[in-house]
Amino acid sequence: MQNFIFISPNFPTNYWQFCRELKNNGLNVLGIGDQPYEELKPELKASLNEYYKVNSLENYDEVYRAVAFFAFKYGRIDWLESNNEYWLERDAALRTDFHITSGFQTSDMPRIKYKSKMKEYYQKAGIATARYHMVDDLAGCKAFVAQVGYPVVVKPDNGVGASDTHRLSSDKELEAFLAYKEKEHPDVAYIMEEFVRAEVNSYDAIIDAHGNPIFEAGNVSPVSIMDIVNNDDNSIYYIIKDLPEDTRAAGRAAVKSFGVKSRFVHFEFFRMTEDQASMGKKGQIVALEVNMRPCGGFTPDMIDFARSTNVYKIWADMIAFGGTDMPVGEHYYCAFAGRRDGKSFVYSHEQLMQKYQDNMRMVDRIPEALSGAMGNQMYVATFSTRDEMEKFYSDVLAVTDATNAKVQAELAKVLALGEPEAV
Repeated sequence: MQNFIFISPNFPTNYWQFCRELKNNGLNVLGIGDQPYEELKPELKASLNEYYKVNSLENYDEVYRAVAFFAFKYGRIDWLESNNEYWLERDAALRTDFHITSGFQTSDMPRIKYKSKMKEYYQKAGIATARYHMVDDLAGCKAFVAQVGYPVVVKPDNGVGASDTHRLSSDKELEAFLAYKEKEHPDVAYIMEEFVRAEVNSYDAIIDAHGNPIFEAGNVSPVSIMDIVNNDDNSIYYIIKDLPEDTRAAGRAAVKSFGVKSRFVHFEFFRMTEDQASMGKKGQIVALEVNMRPCGGFTPDMIDFARSTNVYKIWADMIAFGGTDMPVGEHYYCAFAGRRDGKSFVYSHEQLMQKYQDNMRMVDRIPEALSGAMGNQMYVATFSTRDEMEKFYSDVLAVTDATNAKVQAELAKVLALGEPEAV
């Protein structure tokens, strides 16, 4: 029997399904987390063979002792994963220390965690990247801006999601950012990149031990996560009904270049919404960043709804058997809309539920840890056509006051971009 340690199986709250499918496939599923056992969801408890509570997952010594305990009790640990961006480096350190060879090691981290290092591997895959500069002093940054022009985007070179990401549009804003960095994060390395006028398209795939995809999908984010976080805005993104061929090709090339094996991945690309001389023409794919884990939050469930399948099982089958016979059914658009509390919406929750009762697949409050990027109240629904999905977005996010109406007009504009041909 294979021993699988799942780090933080209780967060995100839907990740217990990974554990369930592993256990159904005959693995010994061992959880390590900081939530008391009695507070775990019953479904998660039933999906674990044993759970070890630590006071803090941030404390490496504590987590190390937990892994050592499981190794002493059950023997060799075959797999260790969290499927969570925040713990990728911790996972790699534990694998390295315990000689668990089924995943990334500490030596692999630079190319998959540092945005500046990723560019080399994207370029090897033949995928265009935005020009960049490692933030140093005012003179160095202004010299870079002189090449690419404002606006520019700055963010931690090793960061999670869109946290601490800034768009700078003037020398004054640049000077303010450098002052902020010096005061708040003097030891953090930041990367500055030319601004790409684009929407975000993703390649979401489950990759087998030979580096080949056994399942592929993708999502589109018409509105920048950076803007959602920084402007305290509503959130939208959707699983595309059929994956465009250029996204598929870029994703597969990146998988090979980065040496991905036995993982669920979420690779982000820009699809340019206008020509930019340094990168190419409108519609072209440009690299953004790789994420060596599933797309965050409830996206795995959305992929299930969009493909009439079970990606938790497909992933667990890959772990246990190297492949899967899980069928994929009819394809749909699966739309996520995250409403932000405090806004004046035209349609009440009850009205939306009545109008879209046949389409709704998930309706819930968003956990505080995810609300910055995803809003406070989520609606997930499936549609056969793009027109139906656009009407849903228009209704869910329709607002009554003039200020937010401007945002609504911008939403209508980005949704009107259309999509590339899929195959």
